[in-house]
Amino acid sequence: MSSAFAYVAPTSIDEALAVLKKVQSGGGRAQVMAGGTDLIVQMKAVDKAPRTIVDLKGVKETRRVDIGATETFIGATLPSAELNEDPRLLKLFPGLLEAADLIGSTQIQGRASIGGNLCNASPAGDTIPALIANGAVCVIANASGGRELPVEDFMIGVQKNALQPGEFLVGIKLKNPDLRTADAYLRFIPRTEMDIAVAGCGVALTLDDKGVCTRARVSIGAVAPRVLLVSAAAAALIGTTVDEAALTAAGAACTAAASPISDRRGTAEYRRKIIAVLCRRAGAIARDRALGAIET
Repeated sequence: MSSAFAYVAPTSIDEALAVLKKVQSGGGRAQVMAGGTDLIVQMKAVDKAPRTIVDLKGVKETRRVDIGATETFIGATLPSAELNEDPRLLKLFPGLLEAADLIGSTQIQGRASIGGNLCNASPAGDTIPALIANGAVCVIANASGGRELPVEDFMIGVQKNALQPGEFLVGIKLKNPDLRTADAYLRFIPRTEMDIAVAGCGVALTLDDKGVCTRARVSIGAVAPRVLLVSAAAAALIGTTVDEAALTAAGAACTAAASPISDRRGTAEYRRKIIAVLCRRAGAIARDRALGAIET
């Protein structure tokens, strides 16, 4: 097994898969890098073991954005700085871009990506609830031709994802929103900016021509070992005009689903309370956006 560090920058999916296979078959450790903003910190602080870093930014499929008639693809290594400047994405998925815009500082966003944020699998990752609320699907490369996996099934624990040895995330696939469909994401942090979420909530919903909710997805972060899709919260919204009573019921469902810890940034009791508030507020924003009351 190698005791040295190495760096490889493949330029195609096949080359990246070949590198992973070669390193792993030789008993070495390979670690895929999307942006690297979390990786560098982790290597300095908690995981200093030697490895081969496989930088995917040279693989064009991981840096592209394709907005089709019914579906959007966002590459895993596309920097948040580029993502947040795309007016087409802002119009389609304002809540997701709000979440992406919360990843670090302007300088960090020059490298950080939603793919990296997802693969890092932190329960407090801001883009993960927003992706789940939007029904996003992971596009994964492997030697068998690849596979797809809903984002809610991708994160399996604290800093643990569903990627198998020899696999990597190529990008995220999202269905373009239907008429009167909108999303929103909110988080709470102790400071005004550049902090890790104490709690976060993503909501996406569809209204009919009478303003009645026909479809909803609600996801909560930083209040359980992994980011959760809360079907009971969605059920509380469907069939209503997303009024205060419905939003309160959805918030209560989020509180019931949460299993947070207590730490220096917030107690478990506080997190259970604040996640209900975030659900109510994010739900109201998504509703108003779907009704056209908020410009994005």
